[in-house]
Amino acid sequence: MTDLIVPRRFCGPPDSGNGGWTAGALAALDDADAPADHCTAWPAIEVSLRQPPPLDTPLPVTSADGVATASYDGAPVATARRVDRALTEVEPVDPALAATAQASYPGLSFHPFPTCFACGTDREEGDGLRIFPGPVAAGPGHDERVAAAWTPHPSLHEDWHSYVDDQPRASVAVTWAALDCIGGWAGDLTERLMVLGRMTARLDDLPVIGEPHVAVGEPRGRDGRKTFTASTLYDAAGRVVATAEHTWIAVDPALFGGRTPAPIS
Repeated sequence: MTDLIVPRRFCGPPDSGNGGWTAGALAALDDADAPADHCTAWPAIEVSLRQPPPLDTPLPVTSADGVATASYDGAPVATARRVDRALTEVEPVDPALAATAQASYPGLSFHPFPTCFACGTDREEGDGLRIFPGPVAAGPGHDERVAAAWTPHPSLHEDWHSYVDDQPRASVAVTWAALDCIGGWAGDLTERLMVLGRMTARLDDLPVIGEPHVAVGEPRGRDGRKTFTASTLYDAAGRVVATAEHTWIAVDPALFGGRTPAPIS
């Protein structure tokens, strides 16, 4: 039996794991592992989060009928399974425009989870990802995408896969984290508190350490407490590195320290 552990560095709220990192860490345990040639894509994997992932705690992972389940105290925390369906990428954004957009990141005015590994404003460079997505264009009837520039820090290097080009790359879990919160900000995170309920991702590659990337997200609908979004990560040459689709669930702010999103001017 394998244990999944979410180190405190990879938190979302202060006392639970970042949903994208946790989902990616579970997905990385898939039997497919990484391709020997990094140019070959991983299979698309769907991860459902059942409860806030506890930090620094061994979560036993079991597999049955093609589903991997990470559990805590006998209850599922997350489940992962391969899916045979296409994911539609979000259209790319010019790197210069993405860098400009992040200056309007709503989280700079109010952030419900400032400790978040992926998008938290309290995280220092080299500690968190500091992916700060801002609107590509403002106003009704305009482009609804959000975008941010991101360069993977050397501290994100993983060393247990081998690649034909020997370039240092960020881990599978970090790549999922980079695709995570930008979806929330593309949705309605500024209007109501949401947490990641389900994420499906396809990795075509892993991000090269030290190379500029662009993360792009867009909304794809809403149904009651659920908000649907998508995100895509592009490399410096404009190639798709990875893409994801998300389902977000509106939650009671009292469950996460009572911080309630407010309208941002």
